[in-house]
Amino acid sequence: MLPIAVDAMGGDRSPQEIVAGAHHAAELGIPILLVGPENLEGAGSLEVLVASEVIAMDDDPAKSVRTKRDSTLVRAAEAVRDGKASAMISAGNTGATMASALLRMGRITGVARPAIATPVPVPGKHHAVLLDAGANTEVQPEWLVQFALMGSVYSQRRFGVEKPRVGLLTIGEEPGKGDTLRKEAYELLAVAKGINFIGNVEGRDIMTGDVDVIVTDGFTGNVVLKTLEGTLKTVIKALFEAFGQPEYQEAASQLMPALLPLYATFDPDEVGGAILLGIDGVCIISHGSSNAKAMLNGIKVAKEMVDANMVEAIRESISTNLSL
Repeated sequence: MLPIAVDAMGGDRSPQEIVAGAHHAAELGIPILLVGPENLEGAGSLEVLVASEVIAMDDDPAKSVRTKRDSTLVRAAEAVRDGKASAMISAGNTGATMASALLRMGRITGVARPAIATPVPVPGKHHAVLLDAGANTEVQPEWLVQFALMGSVYSQRRFGVEKPRVGLLTIGEEPGKGDTLRKEAYELLAVAKGINFIGNVEGRDIMTGDVDVIVTDGFTGNVVLKTLEGTLKTVIKALFEAFGQPEYQEAASQLMPALLPLYATFDPDEVGGAILLGIDGVCIISHGSSNAKAMLNGIKVAKEMVDANMVEAIRESISTNLSL
């Protein structure tokens, strides 16, 4: 297997935590190609692809990719394009990560726009897949059909769902609910090949286990994702604060064995990051505060998607089910 290209300078905790996560992955036998400056701190025996520039979290994504051609993000994407790496991962500027992957790797033929697919935890069941989670703030109805196809392949290949149930996120379950985009997308999804469309779903359905793939525009998807993350953090914090009270400590000690696995289910560091679907290569986007654990899990996901031949599976699905 070709190495995973790791943007060593991406994220709030780079390079220390990113490099540490890369070392943990290497210890598991996953080949690693760090992308960073010469004499990268902590690189040790890991191979380093030297890049002299870094795209900051607040840099303009499109402009920085065009002007910082020797940045770690651009070089990581080029490594995948040129066959020097099998996948790339970054916890850095999300927009610049998408732009680097899109401009250097290109899109799969037939895909109008790539989409960010984010796993959403469902207690006691496999993760649901939400897309788009931020790549496209405005979309066309036809794109949502493509998102549904790509999300279905991802759900099958990563979570083993044989026939993923696809729902269109809107404001009501009944057909015809929502704005013009949602109404037109519903009509297309209802007759689309290769999609197990179950109809409209609402925000409250996302974590029930009743739907496997949730499709929406990137603006709505990102708001939903951040709302879920914030709500889960608030609830978990409140629970642990309550359990810390002296009068509840005995009860807490009895409940903890059941609650800790639930906590792990909701821990974003366990997910390993989102995947950018629709580009001609594997690109994993980790959250900006990624620590070594999150980076390790993200690298594992990258390897898993390479092993699952994700790109070719999406290419086949798009070619088979859409008139190109």
